[in-house]
Amino acid sequence: MGKPTGFLEFERELPKKRPAQERIHDYKEIEMPHQEADSQKQAARCMDCGTPFCHSGCPLGNIIPEFNDAVYEQNWEYAYEILSSTNNFPEFTGRICPAPCESACVLGINKPPVTIEFIEKSIIEAAFERGLVKPNIPAKRTGKKVAIVGSGPAGMAAAAQLNKAGHWVTVFERADQIGGLVRYGIPDFKLEKRVIDRRLAVMEAEGIVFRTNTNVGVDIKANELLDSFDLVMLTGGSTVPRDLPIPGRDLKGVHFAMEFLSQQNKRVSGTPVMIDHTGTPYANGELLATGKNVVVIGGGDTGSDCVGTSNRHGATSITQIELLPMPPKERHENTPWPHWPMMLRTSTSHEEGCDRHWSINTKAFIGDEAGNLKALRLVNLEWKSENGRMQMVEVPGSERDIPCELALLAAGFLHPQRNGLLTDLGVELDERGNVKATHYQTSVSKVFAAGDMRRGQSLVVWAISEGREAARAADAYLMGESQLEAKAQSLFATV
Repeated sequence: MGKPTGFLEFERELPKKRPAQERIHDYKEIEMPHQEADSQKQAARCMDCGTPFCHSGCPLGNIIPEFNDAVYEQNWEYAYEILSSTNNFPEFTGRICPAPCESACVLGINKPPVTIEFIEKSIIEAAFERGLVKPNIPAKRTGKKVAIVGSGPAGMAAAAQLNKAGHWVTVFERADQIGGLVRYGIPDFKLEKRVIDRRLAVMEAEGIVFRTNTNVGVDIKANELLDSFDLVMLTGGSTVPRDLPIPGRDLKGVHFAMEFLSQQNKRVSGTPVMIDHTGTPYANGELLATGKNVVVIGGGDTGSDCVGTSNRHGATSITQIELLPMPPKERHENTPWPHWPMMLRTSTSHEEGCDRHWSINTKAFIGDEAGNLKALRLVNLEWKSENGRMQMVEVPGSERDIPCELALLAAGFLHPQRNGLLTDLGVELDERGNVKATHYQTSVSKVFAAGDMRRGQSLVVWAISEGREAARAADAYLMGESQLEAKAQSLFATV
């Protein structure tokens, strides 16, 4: 490495963030622009370990020590060449990935790990600034046509790779803009949408066709798709949210988190707020947290995004509750290095203001005479081990009602939407309700699947990995072999 003693000389430093009281008044990204000197110093901490476990920790198999070395040497072109060889969209992962690679960093055994995510973002931003990100137009076309249904990170990655292989690629999206979850699920204060548009301009210049406002299965029937294309790739994601069927669920003021978040992203982008991804009005009208007592049910990233958005709306109070116990503040012994650690995580949204509670169950939604939500009935839980399994037991006397005019359900997603395209195609589903695909190929030979639609709800970095690997499998199906890059098998990426 360029600085063998860097890990002894420099401390881990994350990018500086705008003050909380400033940023809650807008939807601009929280992090300050990177400084190349800071990136160089952080890259110098990579310690030239004998076995770089970060490779295995990354679902994409990013070649991390090598691009760290290039950043230390300030060779941004080479750093970008290394990074882009394994990751189609480092501008996404450099912003919204939980960085399992950092959990597997050898330096992290007894010191804070290398800031890999920050360095990754630094590389791609430097590459765009220097004009290094250019359309890579295939020199030769195969004549094969591929339809990709769903334009989230898995679909975008599959499109980029299949186009690189020389196939004609058309991406179908039922929403009015391309991007899927990163467009309408991730708030702008984490990922401004100019970042997506910048990448889409490159992909379009490479020859990829994007068709929005097209609901495959409705606007284009399944048999028409199969007849018109040599291969169909399903990357629609896991879109059916987990509900909470308890008394009062039908009250006005109880909503799924994604409806709340997608509406705000539409406001920021200037697109019609009241039109959902299918082109029809939102059934529950406009959702705002302004002046309300907000309770977010679910302790994950989506719940955190609801907290940050509610803060920007000017909520009276924000409470986030979680069914499970509070994780430990340090890495738990059940998830030793280099595995993804079970531990408490505090997001930038939490730092802006939020009451967080664990081991809480929601018993009922309570409404007024007009059918509006006015309170939540909660009860504390105690978790006990019975026959090797954790069981929750209500704590006697802990039941109480708390004020709430807006309850946001952020308990994750169950599986993809089954009715319509999946039913019409006749693809088999697995025991969890996802599309069953062996080596990314479904029970219908010319139909492949990737991303959350295949593996279930997961991370953006896994979606990109799935898209790349599915593209390689699809290319081999079409051509008998594939020259697309293959990912080394990951041993520790268990997120």
